[in-house]
Amino acid sequence: MALIITSECINCDVCEPECPNQAISMGEDYYVIDPARCTECVGHFGEPQCVQVCPVECIPVDPAHVETHQQLERKYVMLQAAQGSTVCAS
Repeated sequence: MALIITSECINCDVCEPECPNQAISMGEDYYVIDPARCTECVGHFGEPQCVQVCPVECIPVDPAHVETHQQLERKYVMLQAAQGSTVCAS
């Protein structure tokens, strides 16, 4: 599942640098998450880093982009391959 940033976002700028996939960027009114790049930090960390640092808890799972852990792992591998990184798939 990709995550989504809700309108409760206060644009505090702490989530964007925490994303290892560069999935977070400034939207028109508040930060947004690109579901094609969001792996919920699978492959990088045990927990989504943006959720960990968000002071207003406005980053839930996006019900429009439901993915299994295996799908998130495959997305991680594909993103890393596109960046030219070497990864070990589990």
